[in-house]
Amino acid sequence: MIEEETRRYEELRADYTRKVEQAMGDALMEYNEVLFSAHSCGIEGNSFSVDDSRELKEKGLAMVPQGKSLVEAVEMLDHFDAFNYMVSSLELPFDEKLAKEINRRVMHHTMSYRSPGSVAGEYTDVDMAAGDTVFGDHNELIAKMPQLMESTGEAMSQGTVHPVVIAARFHGFFEYLHPFRDGNGRTGRLLSNFILLAAGHPIIILRRENRKEYIGALKAIRTENSDEFLVRHFFKTACERMENEMKQKESNTTRFSSFLF
Repeated sequence: MIEEETRRYEELRADYTRKVEQAMGDALMEYNEVLFSAHSCGIEGNSFSVDDSRELKEKGLAMVPQGKSLVEAVEMLDHFDAFNYMVSSLELPFDEKLAKEINRRVMHHTMSYRSPGSVAGEYTDVDMAAGDTVFGDHNELIAKMPQLMESTGEAMSQGTVHPVVIAARFHGFFEYLHPFRDGNGRTGRLLSNFILLAAGHPIIILRRENRKEYIGALKAIRTENSDEFLVRHFFKTACERMENEMKQKESNTTRFSSFLF
């Protein structure tokens, strides 16, 4: 089904690992933290740009960019915390405890504002809807979380399914279980990248400008009864990012062949 996508991805990954990951070292994860957080929160409506997010990361609440709300700033700071927890916890089992802790951090300071009476990191106690999708009975969906986390963890351990496929399929299952009162999208994207990082693969950043395509791929699980669109979207997004960043590096290395004043 995805032989060509897998081949292209692995070819790019070999070059990306050498030219970008190994060359940047720890600085790459600092770059990823800001970029990932800006786009993941942006998909949910946060208006912070990448530059706004970088400024917030450097200066904290002492410098909230003009025209941005305090709620958006706090939401972004919480996402930074959840991202760093995800990156530093790759030795942990892929289980419900992990999912709940990531959601708790994602929603730590904003759950009481977004959903009064709800608790960050705890499963929803009401049925859920998002956009034009009404999800199933919350009790029945939450009851499936242990199996989802366990089966995903087993797939990660066995190594017979490509990590990008595992990450994408998990993401589709998780979003349709929609187990938390808020923050399911951000939590799901962090967990999908936990899968990738644990396998030694680059982070996938689902970009806000591609939100329509991303949401369409998620909806296809319902309308087409297939997660193939989401798997392909993950591969496409990953390949485009690696290709773009390597081109940027090459261009910025050779840009100034001479200095003329």
